[in-house]
Amino acid sequence: MDPKNILVTGGCGFIGSHFIEHTLQAYPDAQVTNVDAMTYAAHPDTAAYLAELAPERYRFIRADIASADMAAILTPGSFDAVVNFAAETHVDRSILDPAAFVRTNVLGAQNLADLCRFAQVGRFVHVSTDEVYGTLEPDAPLSCENARLDPNSPYAASKAAADLLVLASARTFGQDALITRCTNNYGSYQFPEKLLPLVIANSIDGLPIPVYGDGKQVRDWIYAADHALGIDLALRRGRTGEIYNFSAREQKENLTVIRQVLKMLDKPESLITFVGDRPAHDRRYALDPSKAEKELGWKPQVSFEEGLTRTVDWYLSNQGWWRKVRDKKYFDYYRANYDVKFAETEGPTA
Repeated sequence: MDPKNILVTGGCGFIGSHFIEHTLQAYPDAQVTNVDAMTYAAHPDTAAYLAELAPERYRFIRADIASADMAAILTPGSFDAVVNFAAETHVDRSILDPAAFVRTNVLGAQNLADLCRFAQVGRFVHVSTDEVYGTLEPDAPLSCENARLDPNSPYAASKAAADLLVLASARTFGQDALITRCTNNYGSYQFPEKLLPLVIANSIDGLPIPVYGDGKQVRDWIYAADHALGIDLALRRGRTGEIYNFSAREQKENLTVIRQVLKMLDKPESLITFVGDRPAHDRRYALDPSKAEKELGWKPQVSFEEGLTRTVDWYLSNQGWWRKVRDKKYFDYYRANYDVKFAETEGPTA
């Protein structure tokens, strides 16, 4: 399909903003409407940047995907496609407040699917995560799309529930809906409670870098722009009712990545501070992207080394962006709920 009028939910967040940027730049005739509730993880500077990309082809609406307000936005004939990025994503927060994750991730996704069906939207793409598959043993094969769902955190469980509801909508009602799942994203505009931006920011300031457990958890990394390309291809070429995994096949231990950043910034490894592990912390994620490669013609364009260099350079050049968040927001939240002592602008890793 070739959608001209696209609704993106959660577009002021990390991955959603990269998808909007990609769409506006790749398709000069595309119209994008961005619906975002502007919660803590939606940076106002990111919203301003998106508004400047193509003002004549972009509009912003502040709304909650789980609310009745969406019915006035998703009306018959309003959009050719909807791509849902809107979600509560941070695992630590889901442990402290699972209900918020159920509301947005489950009820919000169901609300969108229903409204898309009633409005006869051409296609609904639901963006999910590798965490729904649960942890992998060190020598276990990569997770394929038909692997058993085995979520361990409230966040992962909420995403798995949403996935099942979207698939049920496709099978029960014949809705044109599909799902994408991806590995750990990194790049510009990522909220600094996630691993890489936190490590980079703390390294720049010479602050301790808290590391869960032994730091040997394995994550499969992908540059956010490559993920945005994959979602675009799934939107245009994917098959109804299918799931597509996206991975750059870059498995690395957290501690290895942290040391690589410290070396790039010429900072000592003594900044690494081991703290108690997260409850039910998944040991390894790794996806098999073969289906997306074969069916969609997708492949990652940016190696981990190149992407990490770009990411570190961006956080060095855009310190005002992340300092606005670190100076005002979520660290008291962590200090109040975890038995870990933090410096004034420090927090736990993802």
